[in-house]
Amino acid sequence: MPVVVVESPAKAKTINKYLGGDYVVLASFGHVRDLPPKDGSVDPEHEFEMTWEVANDSRKHVKAIADALKDDNALILATDPDREGEAISWHLEETLRKRRAIRKDTAVSRVVFNAITKSAVTEAMKSPRQVDQPLVDAYLARRALDYLVGFNLSPVLWRKLPGSRSAGRVQSVCLRLIVEREMEIEAFRAQEYWSVKALLETPRGQTYEARLTTLAGKKLDKFDIANETAAELAVQAITSRDLTVSEVEARPGSRNPSAPFMTSTLQQEASRKFGMGARQTMNAAQRLYEAGLITYMRTDGIDMAPEAVAAARDAIKDRYGAEYVPSTPRIYKNKAKNAQEAHECIRPTDMTRDAASLKVSEADQRKLYDLIWKRTLASQMEAARLERTTVDITSADGQVGLRATGQVVLFDGFLKVYEEGRDDVSEDEDGKRLPAIMQGEPAKKHEITPEQHFTQPPPRYTEATLVKRMEELGIGRPSTYASIVTTIQDRGYVRKDKNRLFPEDKGRLVIAFLMNYFRRYVSYDFTAGLEEELDHVSAGEADYKEVLARFWRDFSAAISETSELRITDVLEKINEVLEPHLFPPTEDGSDPRACPNCGNGRLSMRTARSGGAFIGCSNYPECRYTRPFGPPGTEESGIGPDGKLLGYDNEDKITLRDGRFGPYVQRGDATEENPKPPRSSLPKGWRAEDMDLEKALTLLSLPREIGDHPEGGMITSNFGRFGPYIAHTAPGDEKPVYVNLKDPAEVFEIGMNRAVEMLAEKRANPRGRGGAAAKPLKELGEHPEEGGPINVMEGRYGPYVKWGKINATLPKDTEPQSLTMEQALELISEKAAKKGGRKKAPAKKPAAKKTAAKKSTAKKAPARKAAAKVEDDDVIE
Repeated sequence: MPVVVVESPAKAKTINKYLGGDYVVLASFGHVRDLPPKDGSVDPEHEFEMTWEVANDSRKHVKAIADALKDDNALILATDPDREGEAISWHLEETLRKRRAIRKDTAVSRVVFNAITKSAVTEAMKSPRQVDQPLVDAYLARRALDYLVGFNLSPVLWRKLPGSRSAGRVQSVCLRLIVEREMEIEAFRAQEYWSVKALLETPRGQTYEARLTTLAGKKLDKFDIANETAAELAVQAITSRDLTVSEVEARPGSRNPSAPFMTSTLQQEASRKFGMGARQTMNAAQRLYEAGLITYMRTDGIDMAPEAVAAARDAIKDRYGAEYVPSTPRIYKNKAKNAQEAHECIRPTDMTRDAASLKVSEADQRKLYDLIWKRTLASQMEAARLERTTVDITSADGQVGLRATGQVVLFDGFLKVYEEGRDDVSEDEDGKRLPAIMQGEPAKKHEITPEQHFTQPPPRYTEATLVKRMEELGIGRPSTYASIVTTIQDRGYVRKDKNRLFPEDKGRLVIAFLMNYFRRYVSYDFTAGLEEELDHVSAGEADYKEVLARFWRDFSAAISETSELRITDVLEKINEVLEPHLFPPTEDGSDPRACPNCGNGRLSMRTARSGGAFIGCSNYPECRYTRPFGPPGTEESGIGPDGKLLGYDNEDKITLRDGRFGPYVQRGDATEENPKPPRSSLPKGWRAEDMDLEKALTLLSLPREIGDHPEGGMITSNFGRFGPYIAHTAPGDEKPVYVNLKDPAEVFEIGMNRAVEMLAEKRANPRGRGGAAAKPLKELGEHPEEGGPINVMEGRYGPYVKWGKINATLPKDTEPQSLTMEQALELISEKAAKKGGRKKAPAKKPAAKKTAAKKSTAKKAPARKAAAKVEDDDVIE
């Protein structure tokens, strides 16, 4: 029986169901090997030779495949149909050949299918091929580029810009987009303008709304009514005149459906409609694909297979009637960057199955399938037919003119099923239906209302609009969007608040540094051009080593040029680059960098130990003036190195400060006599911007004394390393008894009766001392390969998956009850890999003690260099 290898156990299970007992289907659990995270894994001096290492958790999976090949002398590589899937197959084949599991007579073939259905899988088995080497070369080039940037640029950031963590080839360009948008917003100055609307009535008693478009015989532009006085004059002009309907124009119109989904448009629409992040969307789509419900979800193609088009048209006819099916199928032009990645669009594998008919319990998967199904059907439906009506109302002297607009849907067409969401809707868009209005009839005036408006700054990016912009610029590819957007948030360069992306100080500084010293490598055109070169490699039109050589020649020279830079020079250069933002011109023409406190010092950007930045005076410590990083006017909301003053308690200064572990409040300043003044960290859920003196004093009053325990000893409440708790030391106890509280508010509110009851329960059932075992939040069942129960548990850091001795924390956005076995296995696999990487040192022999110590020291010497994090912009989800 041939051995078929796919990436995941879920995919293996589905395919095994279709192939039956004639094949052995095994999972590789993703990539089986990778570049070791240390210097030298890519060697530019020897034609970019790459050193690969089999991951610890992958060895057992490779062994299982090798063992199966002992009896079944045929290997079929059936990984995903894209560059990453091709690379996984290539790695697996290379690894098995090194193990000599593949013999001279072993038949090795590669099959691909765009959907995991019985027909697609069985047809693919009839058309085997070899691994696509150009596609593998494109993967190798990307992997080498990401490694070379990460392991050479990140150490420069560490040395020259304290607090920075890493830089990546595409990640940094994406970060630049967010930082530049924020600077546009900060530089924006709102402009006031007014509009005037009138509620009018027809002779038949029906009302409608019209806006002023002509005043004093002149057509109004947006800013022509500049202030309230001008608006009142416009109101008087309308009030003092009789109005008549001068023209009614009804024009037929139509709206065509959007194309079916590709990766970027799916991420955008899921964000708009459901608030789902890019990674969350791709995780849900991956599960749907592995279950055989949708086609492959990493694609930049929008065309649909002819048989799928026919199936969609049949489903539309059966559900909605023949009038919703256009006379000819709709054809959408493929916008793929190259042939290898121009897969079919994302669509359901069975057009007749809507979300209600599926046995899908996870909410994200159910919502996403419904979105894909509706979009696919809508893309093959008739256009919506509309009638757009424009009514012009004028005064007899022609001095005043108003316009009312509206539309009527004559035939809903595709709108019966689906309408695409939009990021920004114009305030002038009007879909209202107008009453019957006749030309020449009078328009009776009811209310005339002036409205004040202000121009708005460009909106901050959401994950959806960021992906859209990256796609427009040609940055990244379908397999990279989710990992790029997630990485810049994980690095602390960007935060997401109410679905909008805000750059943090560290992100701003990194971009300022890169724009000054590595401008070419964060250029949109350069990055897009490099992506095109890699596309040429995947098409077999370019040699990947030549692409790497050209990149490395210039990049290594740019790295060398920074070796002599001093940190003070770097910071001053960043001051110059960010001067328009940090030190804008003053109204009185004075020096914007002059210290407002001492008058002699010069303001400049400084970096704090915590990695943040602030503006400080050059006369420090004589002058201790600081303000937050950013333009003037943000003093009240920011935290400098000496903290934000909240007020005074008696003579003690109470400040809000930012430390290594987050914001905290402090009483007084550190002195030689009192090096550790009272301080208290902000509890989880407390925001620094909401802190005031009252809240700070409440925190600094902790621990709170709840009362004397009936058996003696004071019961107290406080916040600790693991959250809110109560504590009590009874007479004779060697150490206190602690009980965690679920709600931070309980620290200030819990009473004696409840506290005594909780302490009694804890003493009766202490965890780890014969008490009752914690109950799982969800029982997932036995491990499918190695046995043992897999459960979701509640922990002090949040819910986690437990299997044996492995505890894997759930991602932030994952609900414990919605976790599937497949997701749990992935989390366990990742955790096992991390644990496996920390090998215990072997016991040292007495005679070789000194030698072993020297070897250990030698190995640790390049540790800082090895710690560089390669930003793999093309990591598979």
